This record gives sequence, C-alpha cells and structure tokens, in this order.
Amino acid sequence: MGVVIIFALVALLAAYGAFTALKNKNFLGAFFAVASLAVFGWFAIMTLIESGFPTGTH
Repeated sequence: MGVVIIFALVALLAAYGAFTALKNKNFLGAFFAVASLAVFGWFAIMTLIESGFPTGTH
C-alpha cells in the first residue's frame, strides 16, 4: 500500500510546516498545517489499520 507511505510523508511534512509556522508566528499557516497534519495523519493511521503494512513485491 503505497498510499500509506504517501499519507505518512505528507503528514510529516505538515508537522514540520506547523512547527516552522508557529516558530515564525504565522498563525494562518500554522492553522492550515495543523489541519493538514490532522487529516493526512488520520488517513495514514486508518489506512494502515484497515489495509495493514505495505508488503514488498519480490
């Protein structure tokens, strides 16, 4: 499941963006970054629970 990896990477980038936006006191950017983190983090966790860990194809 490549979508789990993509969702997790987007959630990690949103976490970094939220931290940077809060550090720079950019509250609108921090709001959207935290909202993206919540949505994509939730999708990543629920997809991982529903579909399981990605398997490598050998």
